[in-house]
Amino acid sequence: MPLNVEIKAKTKRANEIRKVLKEKGARFVGIDHQIDTYFVCNQGRLKLREGNIENNLIFYQRSDQEGPKTSKIILHAVQESTSLKAALGAAYGIWKVVDKKREIYFIDNVKFHIDQVKELGAFVEIEAIDTDGKFMEDDLLVQCQHFMEVLGIRESDLLASSYSDMVSTSTTS
Repeated sequence: MPLNVEIKAKTKRANEIRKVLKEKGARFVGIDHQIDTYFVCNQGRLKLREGNIENNLIFYQRSDQEGPKTSKIILHAVQESTSLKAALGAAYGIWKVVDKKREIYFIDNVKFHIDQVKELGAFVEIEAIDTDGKFMEDDLLVQCQHFMEVLGIRESDLLASSYSDMVSTSTTS
């Protein structure tokens, strides 16, 4: 199961963060308009991400805490999402929907997002990712903290909650 250590922070410095990422040689993947549909789930989070770059069914478990947090993730690539969304919505109910534009960058195994989230504003995320057992959790934490410093993200900027906890859009399909 992939492991990741991540932070999420509110930002008013998207242009500065973008500039630093470019200076550090980050690989720009593109801008993805993502609709994340969260389903009612007894434990963890289950969401269907529909985008023009990333399309996945994602189950993850992590604690809601400020600062770097560890997530255990099960990721399943999705080719066609309409019938899957309908089936999951009918079986479990839809809890929340998050609509965002996401810039995606990578430096080695570390993924960076500059997000503009409908209703919420601008955010930056850092995800230090281990998909094949090369990194220990402590290694990922060090990477995450290192890039917080590089990007000038302060502890006071960090958020504990998921976007799904912050948006008001909900339904009970």
